[in-house]
Amino acid sequence: MGADRPPSRRGELLNVRTNPTPSGPSVTEREARQVAEAAREQDWRKPSFAKELFLGRFRLDLIHPHPLPADEDARRGEEFLAKLRDFCETKIDSARIEREAKIPDEVINGLKELGALGMKIDTKYGGLGLTQVYYNKALALVGSANPSIGALLSAHQSIGVPQPLKQFGTQEQKDEFLPRCARTDISAFLLTEPDVGSDPARLATMAVPDGDSYVLDGVKLWTTNGVVADLLVVMARVPKSDGHKGGITAFVVEAAADGITVEHRNAFMGLRGLENGVTRFHQVRVPAAHRIGPEGAGLKIALTTLNTGRLSLPAMCVGAGKWCLKIAREWSGAREQWGKPVALHEAVGAKISFIAATTFALEAVLDLSSQMADEDRNDIRIEAALAKLYGSEMGCLMADELVQIRGGRGFETAESLAARGERAVPAEQVLRDLRINRIFEGSTEIMHLLIAREAVDAHLKVAGDLIDPDKSLSDKAKAGAKAGGFYARWLPKLVTGAGQLPRSYAEFHPSGHADLSPHLRYVERTARKLARSTFYAMSRWQGKMETKQGFLGRVVDIGAELFAMSAACVRAELLRTTEDHGREAYQLADTFCRQSHIRVDELFDRLWTNTDDIDRKVVKGVLSGTYTWLESGVVDPSGEGPWIADATPGPSTRENVHRPIR
Repeated sequence: MGADRPPSRRGELLNVRTNPTPSGPSVTEREARQVAEAAREQDWRKPSFAKELFLGRFRLDLIHPHPLPADEDARRGEEFLAKLRDFCETKIDSARIEREAKIPDEVINGLKELGALGMKIDTKYGGLGLTQVYYNKALALVGSANPSIGALLSAHQSIGVPQPLKQFGTQEQKDEFLPRCARTDISAFLLTEPDVGSDPARLATMAVPDGDSYVLDGVKLWTTNGVVADLLVVMARVPKSDGHKGGITAFVVEAAADGITVEHRNAFMGLRGLENGVTRFHQVRVPAAHRIGPEGAGLKIALTTLNTGRLSLPAMCVGAGKWCLKIAREWSGAREQWGKPVALHEAVGAKISFIAATTFALEAVLDLSSQMADEDRNDIRIEAALAKLYGSEMGCLMADELVQIRGGRGFETAESLAARGERAVPAEQVLRDLRINRIFEGSTEIMHLLIAREAVDAHLKVAGDLIDPDKSLSDKAKAGAKAGGFYARWLPKLVTGAGQLPRSYAEFHPSGHADLSPHLRYVERTARKLARSTFYAMSRWQGKMETKQGFLGRVVDIGAELFAMSAACVRAELLRTTEDHGREAYQLADTFCRQSHIRVDELFDRLWTNTDDIDRKVVKGVLSGTYTWLESGVVDPSGEGPWIADATPGPSTRENVHRPIR
């Protein structure tokens, strides 16, 4: 959430635009990569289930038995969820928010009184101190009431002021800002600019040192919460000078400071209540004491913040999936076609099965990743990214299937349905609202590249110099020797494993339940196959690997499916041992894994049998005008104006639409 596509772009596996524009400096492709690579976390100090999976090692011991929250954390979390549910059911009118394109002030003030602004803030600063698990459960709940409210709370806490201060702020900053964020002040995250999204090397907003302050100038786009925010996290470039390292730097900025103008409140196809705008800074003075971390650490702070912050999006996708399942069940049982409920027709039933199984798996991925984040025993940067990627893609598919199940009523608005006397089911709204999740906090395409970069990190560390055209022959020779030792130990382990033994993972076949052990054996075998495929691709393409974005995307999608299958099986076993519906959980996990297995096999086929090469030729033809004849016969209803708005620094000429909520 927040600034469209925060700094998700990492490392060598990225193609970056290099053209100069009015809003950003001219940056070479190599310079842009260096900025992105410097911002990513370089080391792996803790184990990572997903990282091991991409290396062909199925470390079930890292996720099984499924970790659980402490009893006290669960008690406090459940108490808050009960209060939040009552608030959602009695105080939130989602239809009104959709109709007026605004969250009523009394709703936001009610959430403040409830403590919802401080769900993730420590109790010593006035927050609720919820765990990541219960924070995400709360987002799923409130997001089901209205996704715009979920977006407001998530942008405030997941990427706004509280999270970066929690991880990187000074004690003075925490004491000053966290109590405000816990109860009264809404925060926003400002990175994206009119022509700067996932290539932050071209960031144009400047923060010029001036005594014990910095002076900010620039324009920020897609500032979620920016219209109503009291506090801002702003990413700006500090010029290098005597006594100043310079670089992209993070600041806490008072939204009401002189020189800040919210010039426009943006409107979107979904999330109509979203308070997202365009913010201009003109000679805005910010105390040096409000800088978060050292100069030049802004992108690293943002990326580290997003490691767990990204879990907020799949949380709301889980909530949407649960709602889609409820509506699909109720509607498909009531609506009859050809003498029986439509649910009993196979074409519709398959969609319902997909929604049910996928919702179970998404919740498994979310809860597992969240609990691992709480325990802090594992590095979950890949798991959180996979949860965001998989949740946003599958959430949209589930909503689309619900619209199809509802037929014409799925395409009709809830308001229209109610006006003619039927239940006001906002299926089309959920589809519109969920669509942004494939773009928020790193688009699907950027997430593919981000995860791929992390997935091949071990290879680049031992063999990166071999494929780097700028390295000397002596450097390549050293890298060759290092790589030879690594691969001599690693490759033989990809030949055989537990997935080939028929009795492996036998504990996942309890009496009277579906047998999940074959699925875990499949994950183990397939992880080794995926690692072999990745190694072969690196050997084949070497330095050109970074351009094979189609291949890399499929590799990541396979890894996401394997992670989801693993999480689903582990969650089913947890529910079998702790709750009453273990048998049903096993059935859902079995169904999901069978569906996922089919998708994985198709993705493997497409690794090597695809149209990637011819697609590139067609794209070049499109850009050169070869196919303009194909565009004839239509009219373009678009208005006039530049493709990208001018963001030249200077005073604002527009009315300030900033409206803090009190």
